Parts: sequence; structure tokens; C-alpha cells
Amino acid sequence: MKLEDRKLDLDEFMASRPEVLASWSTGAEAADLEASIAYQAAIPAQKRFSEALRKAEAARLTLTQPRAGVCLPRDHIRLLKRLQDEGEADLLPTTIDSYTRQNRYAEAESGIVESRQENRSLLNGFPVVNHGVRTSREVTEAMAKPVQVRHGTPDARLLCEISLAAGFTAFEGGGVSYNIPYAKNVPLERSLLHWQYVDRLVGLYAERGVIINREPFGPLTGTLVPPCIVNAVGVIEGLLAARQGVKCLTLGYGQCGNLFQDIAAVRVLRKLFAEYLARFGHQGIAVSTAFHQWMGGFPPEEDRAFGVIAWGSVVAGLSHATKVITKTPHEAMGVPTAEANIAGLRSTRQTLNLLARQPVLESPLIDAEAAQIERETRTLIEKTLELGDGDLAQGVPRAFQAGVLDVPFAPSKQAHGAVVPVRDTNGAVRIFEFGRLPFDESIKSVHREALARRAKAEGRAVSFQMVTDDIYAVSKGRLVGTPR
Repeated sequence: MKLEDRKLDLDEFMASRPEVLASWSTGAEAADLEASIAYQAAIPAQKRFSEALRKAEAARLTLTQPRAGVCLPRDHIRLLKRLQDEGEADLLPTTIDSYTRQNRYAEAESGIVESRQENRSLLNGFPVVNHGVRTSREVTEAMAKPVQVRHGTPDARLLCEISLAAGFTAFEGGGVSYNIPYAKNVPLERSLLHWQYVDRLVGLYAERGVIINREPFGPLTGTLVPPCIVNAVGVIEGLLAARQGVKCLTLGYGQCGNLFQDIAAVRVLRKLFAEYLARFGHQGIAVSTAFHQWMGGFPPEEDRAFGVIAWGSVVAGLSHATKVITKTPHEAMGVPTAEANIAGLRSTRQTLNLLARQPVLESPLIDAEAAQIERETRTLIEKTLELGDGDLAQGVPRAFQAGVLDVPFAPSKQAHGAVVPVRDTNGAVRIFEFGRLPFDESIKSVHREALARRAKAEGRAVSFQMVTDDIYAVSKGRLVGTPR
């Protein structure tokens, strides 16, 4: 199949389904697409992601959603119920295990067997594919709130088939955001084709009146990624999904740390996506945003960690993100306990409640950041379109090959990894090494002048040592990695 930015032909899509469903035994449970759509259509509105997001958008509220997933159904249900009832989460996750993310279902099956023997989770998530439709429905039916599948899978075709048939009403990821930060050797052409399948499937549900929420993964590598790169990838993945008929899209953004830059980035993300949707003729699409609390290193002490969580909650609220993906005070210790997850949720909700009546934050600093981010993001998207001769899907692999799109600190060989970010004096993320990003001197000069001011203030040269200092700064109790 040739990669093109076109809606997949229905016959072409249906002809490819048997091979996808045959990749693991439980695929047979999702074979009857009409039955799966009918099951989804019967899910009450209060358990639908799209409906929760619609109401939040209308009321300008920020919903809370944690990350969580364990191996065995009874334990996963117990965990999600605690997050729902004790943590007061508005939206629920089902995080998928690492074996499933790599389509290694046989190893996931072994993990299930061993988990049952040990009576505890030996996988770092819930293996939806292995559990299949019937068992996974036990999870979605047990919850009072909407549940989303969150994972990290370059090839999520079978996972999506089973997830939708099982009653999950939202599905995260994209052909770029679930490849470049997660895989080493997966060609972009392949992952983009696989995600066209996912989005065409979601589009088929939409054609029958069942709206599934789709959410490209915003933070990418989660390590000082410049807002323009995050926003460009988000807009591109959103447009590719819309082409396949997706009608409910949530674009994500990962907290960088500077209040004004983060608020500006979320506003620009909304603005540009609306503009490009109209330009490409996509109508009737519900758009929302997800703000990810700090994705980098956390302080090991709980009290300090709560400070990081609260700061992310403030920015999520002031940016009017539709939902915030919460963190826990145990981030530095590995997989958090249910109690830690609940604490992170409750802390976030308390902060959001305090912000509920605050007016829209206006500042010349926000305006300046927004203008810069918008110009940079637009440059990246337009150059990608140019390289694809107007075809966005073809432009993406070419853009990464040319270095026009690049992601810092990514494991993928598809990315040059030549872009090096660093903070300025105020903690805003700037670009130290531009690689092959197609920016003119007027854009680059803003970054260089900001870094020069930091270098002068700290009495040292702009260097990679600043990058290293910044990566570890938050875990050491500050935003900017200034020398002691």
C-alpha cells in the first residue's frame, strides 16, 4: 500500500482486516465490526470520552486524568475504581504493557501467566490484546467514567480493533508520536500507514454515529522539546487523522516549565489546528487539548514532588487545557502506588479548583512567546507540505529524512537528533543547536540572544553543559540548571 494523504478506500481497508485480526488469537473476538459498533453505540453518554470533553470545552473546565495500568483484570479494575472514587479522576486510563507496545503478544501472555502465579502484576500495564474483547469489557463496564487506552505502539492496529470492540471510548497515539520517541528501527512510512488504518477504523465508527476520541501523544520524548516541534507534530497528526474521518481530536502538549511559554504554546496549538483544519476542508471536528504535567525527572522527596505537580496544575488551569494528565509524588521511584496516584490527582484537582474563577491571563510576554511559536510551527508545517508536494503524509518521512522535522533525544533512527534544546534565563526552552530546522536568521536570533543573556548572567559560555544542567534541574529543586 502506498503512503498518501487520502482517505483509505473502504474495500481496501476491509481487505486488510483479516491479516490484522489474525496476528493474535483474540483478534477473532473483534471480527464482527457491526457488532463492535453496536456495542459502542449502547455505551451511556456519561461514559463516553467525546461527551466529557465536549462538556468541559463548553464550560471551560480542565478535567483530570492519571496514567495507570496493571496486568490482571481484577487488579486493574480495583485500581481504576480507586482512582475514580478516591482520586476523583474525571477521565480514566488503561496504560498498556511494554510487550504489547512492541506487538510481542507471546511474551505478554507469559507475563499474564506468571502474574497469576505470583498473584501480582509482573507487567507494567494491562495487556488488552491478550485479554481480548470479552475480558477487557469487564474493565470498561465496571467504570462509571470514560476510559482511554494509552500505550506507545508504532503498530496499534490490532490493539485498536480490540480496544474499540471492548468499549474503550478514546485511543491515544499517532504514526509519528508513537514511533519517533518509542522505537529505534521502525520506518515512518510503515508506522504512518498503520496509523491510517487506526484512524480509518475510528472514522468508520464515526460514520455510524459513534464518536471515538483520538489523541496524538503531545510530549514526544518529554525532555525539553521545543514547543514548535510539539505543536507541528500535533497539528500534522491531527490532520492525518481527520483525513481518515476522525471527528474528535485532542492535541497534547507537554509542560516545558515557563508559565508564559507554556500558556502561549497551548493557545497557538489550538489556533493553528483550527486554521489548518479549515484549510484542508475538514468540518464538524470537535477539538480539545491535553496538558501533560512535567514529564522529566522529579525530586525524590514527596513534598518537593508535590510542588512540581502543583506548578503543572497551575499552568494547565491558566492555559484552559481541556484535560491535564497528572503525575504522582513517586515519579522518581518508579511505578507509583495507587495511593501516590490518588494523591497526585487530588492535589491537581485542589489547584484547579482554586484557579476556577481566575480571569484569562493576559501578558505581553505571552503574546511575544505566542508570536514566536506560531511562526516557528507554521514554518515546520509548511516545509513539510512543500517536501510532500502538498501531500502531508508523504511529506512527513521526507521532512524527517531532511531534518526539517526533528525530535531531541529520540531513540529512533528516523530522527537526526541534531536539535539541541536549552533553557534561557527565565526557564523558557530555546534552541542551542538548530540542526536542519528550516528557520531563517530572524527566528534563530531570538534563541541566540536569549541564550546569550543567560550566559552573561551566569558568567559562562553557552555550551552543552547548560543542556545537561537543565535536564537534571527540576529533580534538584529548580527549573534552570544554573551552576552552584
